[in-house]
This record gives sequence, structure tokens and C-alpha cells, in this order.
Amino acid sequence: MTTHTRTRRPFYGDLRFLIGIALVIASVAGVWLLVGAARQTTPVLQASRTIVPGEPLGSSDFQVVEVGLGPLTDDYLAPQDLEPGMIAVRTIDDGELVPRSGTADADAGRTTAIVITSTGAIPASVKAGSTVELWQAPPSKDGRSFGDPRILVADAVVASVAEPEGMLSDARTDVEVVVDRADVADVLSAMNGGAAVSVIPAGPGE
Repeated sequence: MTTHTRTRRPFYGDLRFLIGIALVIASVAGVWLLVGAARQTTPVLQASRTIVPGEPLGSSDFQVVEVGLGPLTDDYLAPQDLEPGMIAVRTIDDGELVPRSGTADADAGRTTAIVITSTGAIPASVKAGSTVELWQAPPSKDGRSFGDPRILVADAVVASVAEPEGMLSDARTDVEVVVDRADVADVLSAMNGGAAVSVIPAGPGE
């Protein structure tokens, strides 16, 4: 009678099988965690209008939206984070989620708003939130002409543009701009000195 001996599977074969099972389980668990994280949403503030630097922030400026930001949640302002005295420190576009880095306490503000009268027509693309350059042409000694124009402020932000009124409205337009406090003296000096001040869109796409 012939006796058949049973061949035993090598140990490393069982080990590979167990490792394969472990990898499958880890993969499934990872996918489950990602899906679960994607479904978790957090209430954050979304701008309901364009907000320019230096503007005080209030609840009427925002709407609350539920979004899944994952690890980026702390980078954005939640409803409970909005406190009295907060201002924008950069332009926050209409519909943009409000980043914490775009807000600060009023005491930290370095900008102020000032109204200038542009001696030239304002392009239709210039609106609240647009970045513009302010140019000035100083008056001549006899007051009958102007000298060569030169840049006055390189990065002002438009807060508002006055609505046109009358037939001559295209020639001179009042524009409220936000400038660094360090530039205020130069702007006022140009205006009070009778310089011709022009608002020019800054950069491509403006």
C-alpha cells in the first residue's frame, strides 16, 4: 500500500496572503475615511458683495454656506468668528469664502478711503474692487496747461464710482479709492495743488 504524504504550504506563502488581506482592508478603510470626510461640512462666511480694504465687516455683508474644506477649515471665517470692529485688509470678491488672512481688527488697518475727481473718463471695467493707478499732471506756472503726468499711487483700490450725471459726466468723475495711509498726504497735495488726477486700470484684465 502506497502512503501519500501531504505537502505543507510554505510559511512565506501564508504570510503573503495575510499581507494581501491587510492591504485590502487598509485600502477600503482609507476610501471610507475619505468619503466620510468629504461628507462633513462646516458653516463659513461667504461675501454677498465685493468688499474693499478698510471696510468694516458686518453680518449683512455675508451669507452662511456649508462647505467641505477638510484640513483647510481653520483658514476661513466661521459665523461665530465675526466680531465687532473687524475690517477687510484686502479685496474680498462677491461670492468668495472669507479667508481669515483677509480680515483684521480695525486698529491694524493701514488704509483709508478718499474721494478724488478724475479728469478723464473712467473705463467701464473699473468698478468696486478694481485695482487702479492714480496719475497726476501738475499745473504749469501760468495755470493754463499741465506738466508731464507721473504716477501718484500705484495700487489704489476702487471703493465706488459715482453714477454719471449730466452731459459732461464723462469728462470728470468722482471715484472713492482706498489707499495706504502713507499716500494720503501726496494725494491731498496733488488735489489741492490743482493737479489733473486720472484713474488708470492697473494690470491686465482690469
